[in-house]
Amino acid sequence: MKIKQFPIKNLIPESLHKVWWIVAPLDYMTSLARQKGDFFKAAISFSHLDFARKINSTPSKNIKYNLSMKNLLPNPNSPKFWQTIQFLIAPLNYLGIGYREFGDLFVSSLFFKTIFVSNSQALQQIFENEHKQFIAPGDGLAKPLIGDYGLTVLSGEAHQHHRQLLIPPFHGNRISLSSKLICKLTRQFMDRLPTGKSFIAHHVMQNISLEIILQVVFGVARQERYQLLKQHIIAILNIFNSPISASFLFFKSLRQDFGTWSPWGRFLRQREAIDNLLYAEIAERRASDNSNRTDILSLLIDARDKNGESLTDRELRDELMTMLVAGHETTAIAMTWALYWTHYLPEVGEKLIAQLNNLGLNPDPADIMKLPYLSAVCNETLRIYPVAIATLPRKVREPVELLGYELPVGRPLVGAIYLLHQREDIYPEPKQFKPERFLERQFSPYEFMPFGGGTRRCIGSALAMTELKLVLATILSNYQLELVDKRPVKPQRRALLLAPAGGVKMIMRGKRIK
Repeated sequence: MKIKQFPIKNLIPESLHKVWWIVAPLDYMTSLARQKGDFFKAAISFSHLDFARKINSTPSKNIKYNLSMKNLLPNPNSPKFWQTIQFLIAPLNYLGIGYREFGDLFVSSLFFKTIFVSNSQALQQIFENEHKQFIAPGDGLAKPLIGDYGLTVLSGEAHQHHRQLLIPPFHGNRISLSSKLICKLTRQFMDRLPTGKSFIAHHVMQNISLEIILQVVFGVARQERYQLLKQHIIAILNIFNSPISASFLFFKSLRQDFGTWSPWGRFLRQREAIDNLLYAEIAERRASDNSNRTDILSLLIDARDKNGESLTDRELRDELMTMLVAGHETTAIAMTWALYWTHYLPEVGEKLIAQLNNLGLNPDPADIMKLPYLSAVCNETLRIYPVAIATLPRKVREPVELLGYELPVGRPLVGAIYLLHQREDIYPEPKQFKPERFLERQFSPYEFMPFGGGTRRCIGSALAMTELKLVLATILSNYQLELVDKRPVKPQRRALLLAPAGGVKMIMRGKRIK
């Protein structure tokens, strides 16, 4: 089919097309599609970008597609650069359009051609055949933050080796021993908030989660080093707190050190300061007797593989950074969303508070963890806006068929967690926050996967869920909070994650009278 091209004489000035495209790309494409039909060419100076639009929301089951940009997606398609910009600025819109236009599986040209998969049966096939049909190459985007030897960036035997050493310290029974500490630290931070004053919930949750990480995982004892670590960790994560600043992680060409005034320059200096503190802690810990210590760092230092080898200082440093990025910030974001939903929908918060009150004045954390409605609220929080919108990547290892498509060897795939969690066939009314859905049925690991899946499933999921449940329960049971703004909060990119825009502004109204 010949692509329609707008007569130049009928176009508004090209400069206005550029502005319209940059400011509101979705509105621009939709408007032109309505005017000019299924296929059109827009007059933008970047070689006249090609766009395509399909009428049907999903491809016909009777049509066979080869898995290529030419045949799976309408051809021609928007350039890789513009797809990447849209994915950076509005990732959920980008994924939503892809699903509505092309269905369960589609190819995206971001940094390289990647297949997004949101079908639970296809995801099951991928994760159950990781060592046969697919491989897990690791997450290269996270390397600047966590280094070359963190669990999320390793692959193959190196990944298996590290994971085996990390599993015992993160076992659920060991994490449960920290439950009372989590409740205590939460109360300490909440008690410091002045009554009648507003605060940013995400900032408070960051401090609570970081305190838990440093005491439970790092076991930091030196107060000066402890405070410096907190300052630098929060500072380095805040550098990438917007879609624009997050682009430094996606585009290597932007990683230029122009001194402390440049984002990448600030990042490098914060990372160096953190490295100095971590290596100093590792050195002191190696020189000490750790036999009576139960923190995860001490356990990792003493851990040995089947050949009697331990982790090197560099490997320890990278695993510690992985815990900070994957274990501190992700949990802080989830706790912020949970506070938002339980106050934005008062009936949800009131129902949860009533169940918590039935446990008495000083309930055992183990009893709190067992509350069905608390679990449902936390699961629904992780479903509606998952902190990580996609799984870590896999690659096709050998020719394989997925949903009727022949996948070429070497093609990357990711599980689109956000799209999976928004499927109406699995979650009726997916845009609505309904904890009851988790009380009414059991979802498979391929229908609900906030922590990823397969061999790459988050190893700290037990700690994360323990934190999320106990922090939320402690706050709702003991404090009266209120949202400053009653308008809906939308998600926004924060580095490689998705967080509530603005951090959720709240007011402390005082302690709850029981």
